[in-house]
Amino acid sequence: MFDRAARKPVRGDHDRTWLSDDYFDLIVWYSPDDTIHGFQLCYGKPIWERAFTWRSGHGFSHMQVDDGEVAAWGNQTPILLPDGTFPAETVAAEFRRRGTELPPQLRELVLGKIAEYVHTQNV
Repeated sequence: MFDRAARKPVRGDHDRTWLSDDYFDLIVWYSPDDTIHGFQLCYGKPIWERAFTWRSGHGFSHMQVDDGEVAAWGNQTPILLPDGTFPAETVAAEFRRRGTELPPQLRELVLGKIAEYVHTQNV
């Protein structure tokens, strides 16, 4: 079950909502007309976090999250690094299981974009 944060305006960028549970973070970006501009679905936390991102007009990316936690005395800002294969079936199944209380439009958009990404990789 996702914890839901309030939608926040971000100066110079799209408004966003951040939803999370112990396995996923889902950041949703909104256009000024309230349509979904994109999302970033981070999964696999806390052990090996990766990020599947879709943004309208920009397409897809799949990255590994480097949390910057090298040492207790020198933590740095997390960054995204290139990552290999996206385990789409596993992520989609877990998202279906955990996302039952999300708005249906959002849930279906995320699952649809996962399927679209898989299709584009197999062409």
